[in-house]
Amino acid sequence: MDAARRLDQVIQSSLPQFSRSRIQEWIRRGLVLVDGAPSRPSHLVREGQSIVVSPAPPPPLRAVPEDIPLTVLYEDADVAAIDKPAGMAVHAGAGIHAGTLVNALLARFGALSGVGGELRPGLVHRLDRFTSGVLLVAKNDDAHRNLAAQFSGRQVEKTYLALVHGRLLHDAGRIERPIARDPQHRTRMTARLAAGRAAWSEYRVLRRLERFTLVEIRIGTGRTHQIRVHLSSIGHPVAGDTLYGAPSQVEGRPPLGRFFLHAHRIRFRQPSTGEEIAVVSPLPAVLEEWMKGLKPRL
Repeated sequence: MDAARRLDQVIQSSLPQFSRSRIQEWIRRGLVLVDGAPSRPSHLVREGQSIVVSPAPPPPLRAVPEDIPLTVLYEDADVAAIDKPAGMAVHAGAGIHAGTLVNALLARFGALSGVGGELRPGLVHRLDRFTSGVLLVAKNDDAHRNLAAQFSGRQVEKTYLALVHGRLLHDAGRIERPIARDPQHRTRMTARLAAGRAAWSEYRVLRRLERFTLVEIRIGTGRTHQIRVHLSSIGHPVAGDTLYGAPSQVEGRPPLGRFFLHAHRIRFRQPSTGEEIAVVSPLPAVLEEWMKGLKPRL
């Protein structure tokens, strides 16, 4: 038995497949007994103490409608394209159970595709919480399966805009590096390991600014944090993305409070007709304004 360690730490060392927050929830619910009595997560365990854990699944979650404003860029009987704002989580998770895009979608459209489950109705793909831009939603199961096949078959064209730190040497380039979970930091992904899922991103310089470069990025795969990881791997993290190396503060500019990463355009085929559709989300005014304070590179 480990001595002089917190109760939640001791349990996690024996049950590493469960998160610390899940274990703390068990302790607070009285599902962990120390010498036969409930305790606290911070309780310091002494050698020889008996710990009994009764693991329990998390309480079931169900997405409910919330009257949250939405900007719809495109809509037909099968699909809606939403302009997701930065700061809004796409679905519940990691302590977020309300105020998500899914909650807003249910209030706006009612019934959506159920292929993704009760917590993710209509969702065919995702955007990071602090990334803005166009996101597709399936209104029925047939449309969902059709769009999912287009995504997996790499038939959907996704283009992003990003402001990155530093000066890119070339006006265009391709980053082709596998992406895997970072073994040292589980909240991060990495492109610095030989193993991982294949991923490629192509970039084109749009504007060169003092200390920054505005780029357009096209991705052919949709790995977790792909653009952020790839750009960081070549030494040019996305502005505002402190997880992947960007500074928290830029001299002379206010804090961004988000990533300077925007899903600008998506091109797909309408599930029922096969017609090619392109939906564009303009760069948000807040990002345009933030960039105005940066001098052009001469």
